[in-house]
Amino acid sequence: MVRDFNIAKTEADISSYAGYVGSAFMLGRCLTSLLWGTIADRFGRKPVFVIGIIAVVIFNTLFGLSTSFWMAVIMRFLMGSLNGLLGTAKAYATEIFREEHQALGLSTVSAAWGIGLIIGPALGGYLAQPVEKYPHIFPKDSFWDKFPYFLPNFVVSALAFVVAIGCIWIPETLHNHNCSNESIDDAENGSSGAGNEKTIQKNENLLLNWPLMSSIIAYCVFSLHDITYTEVFSLWSVSPQRMGGLNFTSDDVGNILSISGVALIIYQLTLYPSVEKASGPIGIARISAMLSIPLLQSYSFIALLSGLALYIVLSIASILKNILSITIVTGLFLLQNRAVEQHQRGVANGIAVTGMSLFNAIGPAAGGAVLTWSQKRMDASFLPGTHMVFFALNIVEALGLLMLFKPFLAEKKKRHSDQLH
Repeated sequence: MVRDFNIAKTEADISSYAGYVGSAFMLGRCLTSLLWGTIADRFGRKPVFVIGIIAVVIFNTLFGLSTSFWMAVIMRFLMGSLNGLLGTAKAYATEIFREEHQALGLSTVSAAWGIGLIIGPALGGYLAQPVEKYPHIFPKDSFWDKFPYFLPNFVVSALAFVVAIGCIWIPETLHNHNCSNESIDDAENGSSGAGNEKTIQKNENLLLNWPLMSSIIAYCVFSLHDITYTEVFSLWSVSPQRMGGLNFTSDDVGNILSISGVALIIYQLTLYPSVEKASGPIGIARISAMLSIPLLQSYSFIALLSGLALYIVLSIASILKNILSITIVTGLFLLQNRAVEQHQRGVANGIAVTGMSLFNAIGPAAGGAVLTWSQKRMDASFLPGTHMVFFALNIVEALGLLMLFKPFLAEKKKRHSDQLH
């Protein structure tokens, strides 16, 4: 799409501009997630869902109709700003399950995120530029020719519209446990002076809640890695072979991502909850981060394969990489949601999404820039070409791995009542 805006001077610069479009959404979300978290704690989870999904319907459609680079960037920014879905969904998923089933609830959220990360690029790969791909259905010089990227965006908006209607029937979870809400109501009515002070204190210390903040910071580092990896993977796959890429078409990338997606969903909904029970959310996250590093460094060597072997090995690598990533992230989701009481869960997840979005805003832009740079140094003696990109990604992963250990990561001490269950 960026190529068609004719804003990039060279082929290599396209990656950088594409990164800005991806980053605009995250920047918007970064600026407003705390606000949406507060709204979710105050007015309930449902209104935030509905507003967020309607924003997707409107701005995603307009994004598909973008005629200039800046229009595209602004639409993504507005969509991010009105999108309080992710933090609220994590709070909601924690609340509709008892503690022993929370791993399933939150792994469903990350599975959904995983499905989106895969269906999205796949839809884009199959439905963008329909006039070129399916000329017998979409005639030349028609509406579809003028807006070649409208179709995949329209499909997503239509899906979002169906979901927005479906939201009418989901139950609200904010009033589930009255004990934590009574003190808030009292404080708002000013009927109890002591209660008032207590709530303000109770409501203020999230940033000093180290079990929460340490898991959020670690989560931000892994998010930076994941979003940058996703961006780099697609751009590297379609790069020409002389630049260390795979010379794939967007269909090829779509296929590999779709295969990974199916595997990811199966893993999240069947294996993850039992693995999490066996080794705890953090034990398994540490192992996953350790395995991820050698796996990713092998990508540059996978590029030396060709034909069917390349396809099969890359699919397996991609499946493993996505499973490892989602295992780490889901473990950290669990820690975050267990570190706070319900009446602050919206805000706690808001802080997490704010931090993540800030890092995610840096990610695609940085990933595109590092890939562009590495493709200009194909003959370097130290880590030539794409070896450098995957090495850079691994430095971020290694930093995240260090953060999964004490003294950095603190787990919340269980309250006595929890230990009796």
